[in-house]
Amino acid sequence: MAGCFRTRKQPFFLDMKRENKKYRADKRGQSKSVPERVKRRAREEKYVEGVLQGSERGYAFLLQEGGDYYIAAGDLNGALHGDRVRAREMRSRGHSRQAAVVKILERGSQTLSGTYVSNRYGGFVTADERRFFADIFIGKDKTCGAQTGDKVAVTITKFPPRGNPEGEITEVFGRQFDRAAELKSIAYSCGVKGDFPEEVKRAAKRVSAQDVTKELSRRRDFSGELIFTIDGEDARDFDDAVSVKRDGDYFLLGVHIADVSHYVKAGEIIDKEAFDRATSVYFPEKVVPMLPESLSNGACSLVEGEYRLTLSCVMKVDGKGNVVSHELAESFIKSRARLTYTEAQRMLDGDKRSAKNRKDVAAMLADMQALYRILAKKRAERGSVDFEIPEASIFVDEKGGVTIEKRERDDAHRIIEEFMILANETVAADLFYKKLPCVYRVHDMPEEGKLTAFYDFIAGLGVSAPKKSKVSGKDFSALLERVKDKSYAKVVNTVMLRSMQKAKYSPQDIGHFGLASEHYCHFTSPIRRYPDLVVHRIVKSFLNGGAGAANRYKEQAAAAAAQSSAKELKAQEAERAVDDFYKMLYLSAHIGEEFDGVISGVTNFGLFVELENTAEGLIRIETLKGGWYDFDEKNLLLKNKKNTYRLGQKMRIRVDGVNAMTRKAEFSEA
Repeated sequence: MAGCFRTRKQPFFLDMKRENKKYRADKRGQSKSVPERVKRRAREEKYVEGVLQGSERGYAFLLQEGGDYYIAAGDLNGALHGDRVRAREMRSRGHSRQAAVVKILERGSQTLSGTYVSNRYGGFVTADERRFFADIFIGKDKTCGAQTGDKVAVTITKFPPRGNPEGEITEVFGRQFDRAAELKSIAYSCGVKGDFPEEVKRAAKRVSAQDVTKELSRRRDFSGELIFTIDGEDARDFDDAVSVKRDGDYFLLGVHIADVSHYVKAGEIIDKEAFDRATSVYFPEKVVPMLPESLSNGACSLVEGEYRLTLSCVMKVDGKGNVVSHELAESFIKSRARLTYTEAQRMLDGDKRSAKNRKDVAAMLADMQALYRILAKKRAERGSVDFEIPEASIFVDEKGGVTIEKRERDDAHRIIEEFMILANETVAADLFYKKLPCVYRVHDMPEEGKLTAFYDFIAGLGVSAPKKSKVSGKDFSALLERVKDKSYAKVVNTVMLRSMQKAKYSPQDIGHFGLASEHYCHFTSPIRRYPDLVVHRIVKSFLNGGAGAANRYKEQAAAAAAQSSAKELKAQEAERAVDDFYKMLYLSAHIGEEFDGVISGVTNFGLFVELENTAEGLIRIETLKGGWYDFDEKNLLLKNKKNTYRLGQKMRIRVDGVNAMTRKAEFSEA
């Protein structure tokens, strides 16, 4: 079997192409000189290095900050999704930038999950990661007892110069399409770790049980003040609590964050595990936490009625939303209430029953709402881009039935969002001007090529806007305001978001384009994000030992930024894949039913249509009414002489079925 190469769509061969032509010797035994045009071409050749992002159709993209390169299947030369490669730039063949792989520098994905199919030679594993387009050959003695149709974990042990990668199965998760097995497979595929090692759990229980009485005596005491948490209905790890008081024409805003750094010391076993995970991962039926439960839901969680260690950022804010002074302090609190967003919103709406026994909380919520509106107005005026893109809340009942609802984003949610943003900005600016290390949350300006494509797209919708090579948040905000009442408003939000670069962590401060923040970091969620934990350590080191102590964290800040940026992408990938799985389960219970939706994607093979609750499916181009359609890639539409389908267009669809392998639904026009 080693001589074949099996993929989902088409075979391609792993022979490495020769980079240079050889010239035959002439009759006198002397080699002919290389033509000057060949020498010139060799001098002009451009080589690039980067990581490949594969496609299940067999081609790939070489990811580059200045714009990606398209690499055809025949030019991959054995490279696979996730590999780091060196490639030669080629003349375009229908793509703006094209290249061919000349050398594989480092193999990427070597541990994968997928579905096993046996044959007389052993079998193959088809990876859940659809972009890893080569099936993995498993020898007869490497199957770990797997049977055809099992979901498995596989480790690649060999990349032969010809043929499929070879590997061994290390774990069998269960049968294909079994919900528990599928979810384990997704998590493994994305590198999401499961349970904690026993030694980490024991260490966490040990530090959680420590007596903090002496620690309280040296900290700022906020336990007598009205401070409370506002979180989701099913939240158990409360890492932020808030308070607001009027001070003449000013507001005193307190953002009190769980002091995880008191329990999780740098370099110790819990810290090493937290660094490796870097973030908590949220699925509809479970949370995969960054910290063991004894810490995340126990000693660190700001539960109602319990003394808890905190790191507080207290800000004095004027009537225009400016922070005129601030204080960072090691502290402790005793939360007076555990509000859900629903309860808080009812109080804001004047519900007397909700506020009956909590009049002091209701009064403070009113002040919080007033401050939130001031802060939101200021942020909007400076050019912060506030996207209105619905998110889904997925619920699973006791019998496994799935319900999907559009997540509400009311004032209760916005109050907490605005307060956390202000605290993050204040801490980042504090560290910046003190010239201390920090793990900044940065968001660069959109790339020029993506900007051009975005402006071309909205022009196709009839929206005029001056094309700029560089834009500000104010430009984008003004555009969203212009289209907010149009039928295509949602799709403009989506395409604009796709035109932007991804936010990431960095030890260098370049600001945050989307929030229009000059300085920004993550400070407010150390229970679930590792960068916040490092920022806490830096702040506390400065408070207790000055700049010299804080500067010891310079290398740790850089390492945390790199690790957390990478792990965040994998966590988001896992969360999207799991959401897609649950949405597939939801739609499988509605086959044959009709729904209203909006075209959310246009491709050369069909239309993606998103329902109001965010569930999505594909209408294949061959099933569209009206005959053959041409794909307009620039304006993202399908059209013929009779019909046109474009992004944002409303459609009535019928659910025809679901594809459990791809976790996608099949729709048709109703």
